[in-house]
Amino acid sequence: MLFWIVAAALTAAVVLLIVPPLLRKPEGAAEERAAYDLEVYRDQLGELERDQGRGLISEAQAAAARAEIGRRMLAIADRGKGPVKNGAKDAKKGKVPAARAPRSAMALAALLAVLLPLGTLAVYGKLGRPELPAQPLASRNLDHERGGPPKNVLAAMDKLKAQLAETPDDPQGWAILGQAYAKMGRLPEAAEALGKAVALAGDDLELLGSYGEVLISANGGTVPDEARKTFDRVLAKDPTEPRARFYAALARFQAGDSKDALERWSALLAESHADAPWVPIVRTQIAEAAKALNLDPAKVTPEPLPAQQPPPVAQNQSQNQGRGQAQGQTEGEDQQQMIRGMVDGLAARLEANPDDVDGWLRLSRSYGVMGESAKAIDAARKARERAPQRPDVLVAYASALLSAEPRSSKPGPMPEEAVAALRQALAAEPDNRDALWLLGLNAAGVGQTAEATDLWTRLLAQFKPEEPEYTLIRARLDSLKAGG
Repeated sequence: MLFWIVAAALTAAVVLLIVPPLLRKPEGAAEERAAYDLEVYRDQLGELERDQGRGLISEAQAAAARAEIGRRMLAIADRGKGPVKNGAKDAKKGKVPAARAPRSAMALAALLAVLLPLGTLAVYGKLGRPELPAQPLASRNLDHERGGPPKNVLAAMDKLKAQLAETPDDPQGWAILGQAYAKMGRLPEAAEALGKAVALAGDDLELLGSYGEVLISANGGTVPDEARKTFDRVLAKDPTEPRARFYAALARFQAGDSKDALERWSALLAESHADAPWVPIVRTQIAEAAKALNLDPAKVTPEPLPAQQPPPVAQNQSQNQGRGQAQGQTEGEDQQQMIRGMVDGLAARLEANPDDVDGWLRLSRSYGVMGESAKAIDAARKARERAPQRPDVLVAYASALLSAEPRSSKPGPMPEEAVAALRQALAAEPDNRDALWLLGLNAAGVGQTAEATDLWTRLLAQFKPEEPEYTLIRARLDSLKAGG
């Protein structure tokens, strides 16, 4: 009701702004012309009286001329739609009755007064949503309106927090929550969640590095003592890890030990390939440390190793053209190069420490994202060789095999090796959701409806009816019953 009251008030205000000017009496040029004409006629009457006094015209001629002038003055009054009684007397005195608005203006005003409210109501009835209930401020998703994460993401985070409250010893859950907080810019909460993940996961180098970076970001770019200790833990396990080496040197530099920082950065640059994404920033930090020590940066900056993947250059291109192309790289190419550098670094660490099963899984996922299916399968296979009974490793190996299969809209059997790995994972963990889902897809694809129904029914029991996964699985089961 309040909306309609406000809408009616606004419509009335618009009508009052438009209609009154149309009803306003004519003013300006028309009135000035009438006054001028009357002044002329008064002069003519005066001239007539003077001519009669000098005997230039007779009484009868003067009376006839006076009557004609009076008629013309009455005509002016008649154009103004004013009263015409005592016309000759008023005309002789120069009085003109007030004019009224033209009939066309009055008709237009009446039409607008009717059409504006009706037109507004018709347009809103077609384009508006009068049935939409009011939305109090407390019930609105202000974060989403301001460009924040959508409701489903926040709901998933709330669900994850509830699960972690029941099972607080889940390092993967804390890691996912911390990464989500970091993407949302909630750095203190991200640091807290990742800290719990680090405490539970032990020496997971990737997790330790992410935790250290979040601590630095939450501290405004200054390396806190906890972050320094975290990167030192990484270096104790892998002295070649570039991210940890860079931030460990930065911590020393910010603490005032410019000499140690310079030595660390110089060693990192000397052992890095020229196309490594961190080379430019390391050069910048070396220059700052050298200036702090009153040294010439050019003399203390070592040359990096040759580039691992030099860009192809046509034979007819000059060196300057190649340099111009390098400077014209897009941000997307730089990002891909950085990702490639991180993946290659992870692969090198795993070659030095091949017993890191979780590292092989991360490497397999990374290769899968980059579209390098063969490398993804090889990394997953190495993880399986070292942990042949872990269900998550078996599922990851099967997923890598399936990702390498050509896409087809027609369902069919999965590779036997992938199916065998999934069955082994399900035997080790009967409630494994990934194995239940994928084996159900395989059974449905080869026409084994009973097996698919059994697998997906077991999977359906793990979800609540309000969860989207429940709806998806329920639809698949109904399709099986219908023969689809």
